[in-house]
Amino acid sequence: MRQSLPSSATTGLRRGVRAVLSGTLLALLGTALVVPASPAVAAPPTCGPAGEDGLVEIPWGLRRLDPASAWPLSRGAGVTVAVIDSGVSAIHPLLKGQVLAGRDFNGLPANQGQCDLVGHGTMVAGIIAGRDGTGAPFSGIAPGARILPIRVLPDAKGTNDEALPGQIASAIDWAVDNGADVINLSLVTLPRPELAKAVERALAKRVVLVAAAGNRQEQQEDKPAYPAAYPGVIAVAGVDEQGGHVGTSVSGAYVDVAAPGLNIVGPAPGGAGYRAEPTGGTSFAAAYVSGVAALVRSAHPDLTPEQVAERLERTADNPPDGHNAEVGFGVVNPYRAVSSLLGTRSDPPPDALPAPDNAADPLSWQRTVALWAAVVGGLLAGLLLIARPIVARGRRRGWRPGRRPNTPVTG
Repeated sequence: MRQSLPSSATTGLRRGVRAVLSGTLLALLGTALVVPASPAVAAPPTCGPAGEDGLVEIPWGLRRLDPASAWPLSRGAGVTVAVIDSGVSAIHPLLKGQVLAGRDFNGLPANQGQCDLVGHGTMVAGIIAGRDGTGAPFSGIAPGARILPIRVLPDAKGTNDEALPGQIASAIDWAVDNGADVINLSLVTLPRPELAKAVERALAKRVVLVAAAGNRQEQQEDKPAYPAAYPGVIAVAGVDEQGGHVGTSVSGAYVDVAAPGLNIVGPAPGGAGYRAEPTGGTSFAAAYVSGVAALVRSAHPDLTPEQVAERLERTADNPPDGHNAEVGFGVVNPYRAVSSLLGTRSDPPPDALPAPDNAADPLSWQRTVALWAAVVGGLLAGLLLIARPIVARGRRRGWRPGRRPNTPVTG
């Protein structure tokens, strides 16, 4: 027989169970409400010189090239342009959202290429892919493209550092392996085997390379600049506002095309201002051409680097002689580079066409008959013209058919 618990014991048991359940529920709720903190996302660094506020007019280079005329066809969407330079700021209004995480080969790896202590790379990137619609009278040539920043230059000074060619070669390899479609090289260095090999590998991977043709120092002879002078690299010279060759721009047979390279304005890395470079340089001319290459790559993704280069050359505003050592094939033209139909035949015509086989012509007899009819008709017409005045003259003299002239009429 089952014994019942006293009521006081039952009540106590119920309270104990409720307490245990309440404690367990609170423990479970407490565990559920404890959310581990998300790792902090590092903000783009602010480094480099600040610029002047209040850009009031469109830079002449943008007016000259008029990239907006090509934007209905291509804005560079889907194209990544690697800028191997002094770094690229990601905080300027023109470049917000345009700059990817890159790499620093020069002592600041944590900044992922987004720290530009001298401002050179940021200006280059702004010219290539600065956003439009920011309210400023400035945009990049290809505002739909993205920038992959790679820092190899600690400053904007020229250098013969033996380590630099290897760093640039490593930067090119890294850019190729991380999705670059176009690589801008607004720099000059020493020609070295590792650099040549990196250029060859990039071209083999269908990456377009654009490089500055180099800037001449006073009373210095023109010498080929590398990597611009390597085969397959698009070498860019500079022109002024009148379209003339900039005197400091290196000349050479390796120069392919030209772009604005004097009195340049671009975004500054240390804020929202702009910097001016009155002396310009082929660095900035190369940036303009990289922007046009991005437009072409976006509109015609199947083109090889050689075909992109050919398109830029054939659609450029050519000099009278077609090509020269100062400006190559002329100033790039964004609209024509994107829109022109430049198809090539896979089966070029023979040097000389064979003579037609007249015997095989089924209409040759008709042509012969028509020719003789024309000849006979011409002769008859000539005889009629000759005979008409003779007949008229005979009638005036009393000539009638069937009798000799001057015979008296009887009857």
